[in-house]
This record gives sequence, structure tokens and C-alpha cells, in this order.
Amino acid sequence: MQRIKKAHTLFLAFIVGAILVLGGCSSSSSDSSEESDGSKVIKFMHIWPPGSSKTQNQIVESVVEKYESDNPGVKVQVEYLENEQYKDKIKVLSSSNELPDVGVTWAAGYLKPFVEGDLIADLTDVLAKDNLKDQFVGGTTEAYAFDGKTYGLPIELNIAPVYYNKEIFEQNGLEVPTSYAEFVDVVKTLKAGGVTPIALGNKEGWTGSLWYMYLADRIGGSTLISEAIAQEVSFENPALEQAAADFKELAELGAFSKGTNGLSNDEAKVEFLNETAAMYLMGSWELPNFTTSDETTQEFKDKIGYFNFPNYESNAGEAESWIGGPGVGLFVSENSKVKDESKEFIRYFIEEWGKQSFTKAGVIPATKVDTSSLDLPQMNIDVLDDLNKAKNITLFADVQMPASAAEVHYNLLQSLVSGEITPADFTKQTEESLKSAK
Repeated sequence: MQRIKKAHTLFLAFIVGAILVLGGCSSSSSDSSEESDGSKVIKFMHIWPPGSSKTQNQIVESVVEKYESDNPGVKVQVEYLENEQYKDKIKVLSSSNELPDVGVTWAAGYLKPFVEGDLIADLTDVLAKDNLKDQFVGGTTEAYAFDGKTYGLPIELNIAPVYYNKEIFEQNGLEVPTSYAEFVDVVKTLKAGGVTPIALGNKEGWTGSLWYMYLADRIGGSTLISEAIAQEVSFENPALEQAAADFKELAELGAFSKGTNGLSNDEAKVEFLNETAAMYLMGSWELPNFTTSDETTQEFKDKIGYFNFPNYESNAGEAESWIGGPGVGLFVSENSKVKDESKEFIRYFIEEWGKQSFTKAGVIPATKVDTSSLDLPQMNIDVLDDLNKAKNITLFADVQMPASAAEVHYNLLQSLVSGEITPADFTKQTEESLKSAK
């Protein structure tokens, strides 16, 4: 899922590592923007391969097919990559101004260097046309805006629940925890029973960040971590240090998957899907795996529930603050030879995705959904209803952060897990990275 001050110099520094790794990659964007019959060609790169994101891939295919049917003379050339591979390739393509005409982006800090490098187009006109902005859930498009202009249009909206296996809980005499102290007891009981309490693959760092963010939210309040990232207050804050201490304690208790820092998210997810881990904290984009996917048995689906991360005091304030926010969005390349057609395509895509993503894939769109007429598994409806009544949704920390600070954040979370640094080291080095990234 998943950021510089000065455009070209620091932007090149941001991408140089990927260039060294993927320098041999080439982009189809260097191909002609027209076919031999005169048709315009839009090159669209996304993150939903048919294997790991089968349903989303099918939606993309159906939208593209419908768009081409409704827009004779325009073809859409599709390329897809896994999430991390996509991010690496986009960095490489950015270095030579060869971004696809339309691509996937994340909000805020991830998007910022592309804006400052004049690499992607202003989409404010797309939002304004026929009041498209009114179709979005309030607060979603703002995460893609800089200086009053919008550079990406979100297609997903997520919260991050703790999914849990109800059968494993029952077998160990456990109920959903209503306080953090009860949650720690759940972890200890599961560990003593020979069950991995939490499936966590912390190799990329952003997964551990979800846990840290909830701890920071529950200890310091829903705005503290965002204020610290924005440097409105110092990250060297007692509440943020305590959150680091509690994250470290969970690791020391054996709460997470064995070898968590060496596991990818997908590898850890398998533990939950194979019922060797009892809990899995992840965005609501995972709902299809637990409710609608043909790859998952109904027997397993019936075992899965979810809860919001508990408050520190039992039932205090009803935990209606969530970690989440807009998921991925779409951008248009500033250098696209088919910029007008690309803008029309993303508008079309967003409207069609909004009609299909929740009913077909269980993916909550960034556009408004009326659940009253939907025939969906109850857990899908419950998650959407929880999102609609949320008192606060704090945007993922690594998305808020500049890229360089996000990388430090990932590394420090891994170091907390391995015991290489103290909670005080964590907050101090995070503060230093945020200051240096300004």
C-alpha cells in the first residue's frame, strides 16, 4: 500500500535503489500510443494479478472490456504486477518519465514526490465534471490533494480490523477481548496452548506499523500520531514511546509468527488461512478471503469473525477509532500522449468499480455504497457499517510519512521486534527521520 522536499535531486535519490535492482526493466509506455488502425492506446498498470487478486483482476477485465465497447477507437493495454514489484517498477519508470498513462498510487506521502516531480496530472477537472466529487465518501479525495489540486482519485476505502478464528478461541476458552489487558491475556493463553496468537509477516514493515498505530491511538488518542508525523508535536512523546514498549512486549511474549521479520505478509497470511494462527490484523481489502472467495471453503468462512483493536480500559469509549483511510487510487501521467482519454478512462473506471467491487469482491469502494439493498455476507455489511459510523479513521502512518521516514519507520519496528533498540531509541530516531525529511 504503500515523498521528498525538492523535486529532481531528492526524487532521484528516492528511486536510485530501485534503478540498481531493476535497471533492466523497460516500460511499455515507450511504445506507440496508437495502433495501426488509428485507435488510441491507454497503457494501464495495476496491482491485481489473477492469482493473488483473482476477483479484482476479473473486475478490471470487465471494466476495460465495457469501456472499449462504449468507446470505439480507444484501446486499453493492461499490465499487472504484485504490490511490491509494482512499487519497484514505478520508481524505475519515474526516473525516465515513462510512467504508464494510468497507474495505481497510494495517497499522501507516497504520492508527494510524483507531484513535486511534475510526473502526474492534476485531476481536479475530472472531480469537478458532473459533480463526480459528490460520489466519494467525505474525506477520501483530500488524501490525494496538494495545494488545492487533486492528483489521484481513490478507488478503495479501508479500515483494519483484527480478524480472528472463532473456533480456535472457543477451543481455548477465549472470548473477544474488551480491553488491552484482556487482549494480552488472550495472547498468553493461545501461546500456552501451542497456537500462534497473531499471524504477522513483518518483512516489509508496514504490517507491524498497523499494530504500532493502534497501540499509539489507544494510548495517546486518535490525533497524536498524525500530529507527530506532521511535526506539530515531537515524536519523542511518552504515549508514543509507551506504544513502542507495548509492541516490543508483544514480540517478547511470542505473540507474532515465528521469524516474523523474515516473513512476507502473504506468507504470514497463510498461517491464518491454514488455521495455525488465531488472529490477523489487516485492512478490509482482505474481506473477500474470509467471505466471498471461491478459493476459501464455507467451513473456514463460518469460523472467521473480527473485532476492533480494544481500548486500554474495558469498554471505554467504544473503540470506534480505526486505522485505515483511502486505499489505492488512480493517477494519470503528466507526460501521457493520451491524457484526455486517460482522464475519461479513470472516471469511467471509478464509477464502474464502485458498482462492482463491493458486491463481487467485498472490496469497499471510495464512492458511496447503500448497503440496504445488497445481498452480501453479514461480515461484509458489518465492516462497511462500522466504517460508516467510525468516529475517527487515522490514515496509515507510512502513507502519511515522507518516503525516507517511512523506510526508517519500517526498520525501527523490525528492530523493536528483534530487541535491537529500546522504545526510547524508536521515538528518538523516528523524530530525527521526520525532521530530516522536511
